[in-house]
Amino acid sequence: MSGIVNRKDQHLDVILSGRGRHGRDSGLDAVRFVHEALPDLDHAKIDLGADFLGRRLKAPLLISAMTGGPKRAEAINARLAEAAQQLGIALAVGSQRAALEAGGAPGLDMALRLKAPDTPILANIGAAQLTQGFGVDAARRVLDMIAADALVVHLNPLQEACQPEGDRDWWGVGAALEALVKALGAPVVVKETGAGMSGVTARRLFEMGVAAIDVAGAGGSNWATVEGERAEAEADKAHAAAFADWGIPTATAIAEVRAACPKAVVIGSGGVRDGVDAARAIRLGADMVGQATGVLAAATVSTEAVIEHFQTVIRQMRTVCFCTGSANLTALRKAPLQD
Repeated sequence: MSGIVNRKDQHLDVILSGRGRHGRDSGLDAVRFVHEALPDLDHAKIDLGADFLGRRLKAPLLISAMTGGPKRAEAINARLAEAAQQLGIALAVGSQRAALEAGGAPGLDMALRLKAPDTPILANIGAAQLTQGFGVDAARRVLDMIAADALVVHLNPLQEACQPEGDRDWWGVGAALEALVKALGAPVVVKETGAGMSGVTARRLFEMGVAAIDVAGAGGSNWATVEGERAEAEADKAHAAAFADWGIPTATAIAEVRAACPKAVVIGSGGVRDGVDAARAIRLGADMVGQATGVLAAATVSTEAVIEHFQTVIRQMRTVCFCTGSANLTALRKAPLQD
């Protein structure tokens, strides 16, 4: 258990230092809106509201999964939950593997739900665990631990392949995931962790019956790089270094997944820096937009810092709508783009 905790803290340290950045651009910069010089709109009345997991949000934003050792995770999760409740946005917690094995953990218990009673909260577990004894009963315990609205199953094959202690036997994971989706009785969201999702894989997941697909494209944190930074053996570092620019850029992933799964709930994440990037993701086909690394520094400071961060993001999204003549997200999805 101490090994997992130590690894989670090392991950946070690498991300916060900026040494875990992806070697590839998200592709979102290439999405350019046509500016509307004469918008017939009241900036203050633009509606960014979105429905997600049966709840109405004030903005289509998801605080994506972040984790660390128990002491750091408890403070971070508390701040994120309080901010999500006040802002009216969604929250996904980091991996609950350690908490499940320990029978619970501070910051990943009912105190989280009490801080965010009206917020969609997503529990989290790794796909590799599905063939290692993690079944439906364990999944339900993870959900009950924080009274979650849905379960995120994260796909991180590149990270596991580059992590010295990684789980590299993924034989049967797809079948185990499909069985979980059908038996759990709660929504299952499947996400990548920074290498992106192809349209083909997304279609496979959609046909399994998953509730939402988070593309988590290349352009933000690169978990091969993160694992390379924390590796001690030179061979492990050299192996990971070759994958510094591996993956499907976020913009490409969103467009591909939307085209492959027109009726799916798509979450766009991976290198989303601000509200302009969030609006670009929506325009490309995302229903929701996730951000993790972009808010992590604020989450280590205070609830107020997290709130201020996302208030700026929301203001930027509203200004994009204003300057494209979009009264709401439906209109934003049809906003003209420059050639």
